[in-house]
Amino acid sequence: MAAKHVPSWHDDEVSALYELARGFFEREVVAHVEKWDAQRHIDRSVWLEAGKLGLLLCSVPEEYGGGGGTFAHDLAVFDAQGYAGDLSLGIGVHSGIVPHYIVKYGSEEQKRTWLPPMATGEMLCAIGMTEAGAGSDLKALRTTAVRSGDEYIVNGSKTFITNGSSADMILLAVKTDPKAGARGISLLLVDLRDTPGFQVTRVLDKVGQHGADTSELSFTDVRVPVANLLGPDEGKGFGQMIDQLAQERLVVAAQAIGGMERAVDETVAYTKSREAFGHSLFDFQNTAFELAECATIARTCRTFFDHCVEAHLRGELDGTDAAMAKYWLTDQQCAVIDRCVQLHGGYGYMREYLIARMYEDARVQRIYAGANEVMKQIIGRSL
Repeated sequence: MAAKHVPSWHDDEVSALYELARGFFEREVVAHVEKWDAQRHIDRSVWLEAGKLGLLLCSVPEEYGGGGGTFAHDLAVFDAQGYAGDLSLGIGVHSGIVPHYIVKYGSEEQKRTWLPPMATGEMLCAIGMTEAGAGSDLKALRTTAVRSGDEYIVNGSKTFITNGSSADMILLAVKTDPKAGARGISLLLVDLRDTPGFQVTRVLDKVGQHGADTSELSFTDVRVPVANLLGPDEGKGFGQMIDQLAQERLVVAAQAIGGMERAVDETVAYTKSREAFGHSLFDFQNTAFELAECATIARTCRTFFDHCVEAHLRGELDGTDAAMAKYWLTDQQCAVIDRCVQLHGGYGYMREYLIARMYEDARVQRIYAGANEVMKQIIGRSL
């Protein structure tokens, strides 16, 4: 098998972190997939181990408990997660999305309160944007936060929330001024521990990512201190979310490219080890050609992804390229894995094989973090 391609944005430290993360995911998550699938969440001990190894909040400044690296360090972890064959541990949300809102928009007190326990895994976080009638269209959200003295009274519901039943804190998108459209949206840091009026109404039964506690949440007269508003002023939440979306889409793209490369490697190994009609499956021209095409797709996707990462690290990644990366890589992830399932034959449809679980898990990548149709709209507007 050809040597694994080393991304252009990897230095020795980032490469070492990638290998550490890959071993962690294989050892702590994938090896226990039956347990996580059955209970529909991953134990807190796994998060604590990730924190102990330095795999959480890699690019958050050290003064707030983070790793003090660049976002390349975080992306190496998410890339390794995809390659390991896991998309159930909600580390992308906890480590790649929520803390960066706090770092950029939070007060000094908020940073020192929330970030250190997130970095150790003692506090698990979620982000609450999506509602039954507001997914890719964030302006349509209906959850409200009405100010009453030094508190907000929050009412509403959220759905498809990663880490939903396990989270200790949620970054919650709310309407502080329901008449102001996008300018009426704010973000609140809501402590979910022993919180009257908060309820996990359902852990969702999904097609894939069975070990992830993706949930529906309900908020009924939940009281949140005004001090937990993210940023000094109300009405800035929509702009904050839009500003963070390019980075969020790189998280999904990192998981996609890792998964694509693993699918190819896994299928090359499988077809070389299995025989039919006196030859290995790999010896058949159709098999070799299919895998040649899949390997080429993965390499070209990797090259574009590397370009986007380099641009992001320079502060130059625009929303169009981020949308292209999210849409194209997740589409190709699903296409490549589907072809690899076919080359596994009947075994490709058995969940005891990694490729079958990857097939289940990959499909939603084209939907969350902005549906791929929305990504095409963003790209189209730039033309």
